Amino acid sequence: MGLSQNNSLGQSDPEAKQILDKASDKIKSFKAIQATFTLAIQDAQGQSEGTKKGTLLMKGNKFKVDITGQEIYSDGSTIWTYDKSSNEVTITKYDATTNSWSPQKLFTNFYDKDFLYKVNGEQKANGKIVQEIEMTPTDKSRNFHKIYLYIDKKTHMVISGKLLDKNGNRYTYSVNNVNGKAAISDGSFSFDKSKHPGVEEVDLRQ
Repeated sequence: MGLSQNNSLGQSDPEAKQILDKASDKIKSFKAIQATFTLAIQDAQGQSEGTKKGTLLMKGNKFKVDITGQEIYSDGSTIWTYDKSSNEVTITKYDATTNSWSPQKLFTNFYDKDFLYKVNGEQKANGKIVQEIEMTPTDKSRNFHKIYLYIDKKTHMVISGKLLDKNGNRYTYSVNNVNGKAAISDGSFSFDKSKHPGVEEVDLRQ
């Protein structure tokens, strides 16, 4: 979205655009990414619903997310969502504009056309100066109404992201470490049926 583009929601903040672009450029400088993260979930009353630890592999538009009880693979055209407890995998077409949210979004420039954004200021966190970007989706049919990104001012790395859904639940992804020089094979981004004996496939592709 161009800086001069307006719509009924208003206009994005040029300063926020610069911060987000620097973060995007930082990620694009990596050949491949291996990151660990923690997902903390709170309900609408602010009560904790637990935390999950996960790993993200990312290379270009391909990614794999491994989080408690679930694995998500994408080779850029297909998504496999594997539920470990039921030994079931759901297969769908990859759609960059989907309502769903997963950790790899923290490391892409999804913000450019899908959101209006503004800088909410700076704060200190673990000795770092962190810039907070508030993001509002332009598509009101999405199942969330706000995303907050927290970016290290010095390194331009995204260190966490908080999503608020329309039911008041909060999902906070905290990035624990990032390896931008990871050696990852392309085969890592496709679901291997042979490694999951008896798996049930639900193919929702048209």
